[in-house]
Amino acid sequence: MEAKKNLMEVFRDEAPEVAQAFGGLIQSVEKMPTLSPKVKQLIYIAIRASQGETTAVTAHVPMAKQAGATRDELKEAILMTTTVCGIKGIASCLIPALEAYDNVE
Repeated sequence: MEAKKNLMEVFRDEAPEVAQAFGGLIQSVEKMPTLSPKVKQLIYIAIRASQGETTAVTAHVPMAKQAGATRDELKEAILMTTTVCGIKGIASCLIPALEAYDNVE
């Protein structure tokens, strides 16, 4: 049985030109020099947690950890979402994010 494709794989298959342009936008932002890769990942995680996007949050946790983020920094980034959206980010993303962090090798 074929593995289920994730969103980005479907995006690339169904709209390759748009996906390529989107990838270029992401690369441009990632190359900006002021914020460290760790800080960028923590900001991304906090934004997505504020939206309740558990899948996006857990997908970026390994990248944040690889960039040097600690478990406490990850937790604090998600806790910061309470100032924007109340408990939504914590309720949907805190436990999965911490579990993902603990499971990164």
